[in-house]
Amino acid sequence: MPDTGERVGYARCSLDKQGLAAQREILLSLDAPEDRIYLDHGLTATNRDRPGLAQALAAVRFGDTLLVPKLDRLARSVGVFLLPLL
Repeated sequence: MPDTGERVGYARCSLDKQGLAAQREILLSLDAPEDRIYLDHGLTATNRDRPGLAQALAAVRFGDTLLVPKLDRLARSVGVFLLPLL
């Protein structure tokens, strides 16, 4: 199946003193457009109120690809986010 959708990126760091630059660079290297990268800074995976993740999931449409630099940046319990995006 050809890659016909857009790429949507999501990055998160849990501590205020951590930066998102390395994760953003990974997403950009995977061809995620700058305006389609959503970020959460200073929020842990246990925090259910993550506006960047909510925006990223809202931006994903049929055929799109959600890019996350590391799976643990998405969630501690990945099963929670195995939503039918198709």
